[in-house]
Formats: sequence, C-alpha cells, structure tokens
Amino acid sequence: MSRKLPTRFWVEAVFAALGLVLFVFTLFTREWFELLTGMDPDGGSGSLEVALALVPLTISVASLLAARRHFRRAVAAA
Repeated sequence: MSRKLPTRFWVEAVFAALGLVLFVFTLFTREWFELLTGMDPDGGSGSLEVALALVPLTISVASLLAARRHFRRAVAAA
C-alpha cells in the first residue's frame, strides 16, 4: 500500500482498543472503580463498572467499523 492511513483511522483504532481493554478488564473484576477511587457508589454490585464498560464498548464497535471503512478506502485507493 503506497498511501498512508489517515490519522482518523489511528484515532478510531486506538479508541476501539481502549474500549475493548476496559470491557475485558471489567469481565475479570467488577470492583476496579472502587479500587481506583475508594468510592463505592453501587454498593459493591459492580453495576457501575458494567455501565462504565458498556459505553466504551459501544464506542469501540463504532470506532472499529469507522476504522475499517477508512482502511478499506485507503487500500482501494492504492
């Protein structure tokens, strides 16, 4: 591929990776928010962490699809 990928592709790819990492981390421990902040707003149920992980996961999926589109355009243009 002779053309560089646009910066937007890399931003979207990074957001997708970060969201997926946060989601996977939440699958292993649902108390990471309490460990980081010392606060316990959900009473230890883990519902806050799940909500905090689902938002980036949704953003990750959207970013991944957008990055895929930019990648395909760059490959087709080459």
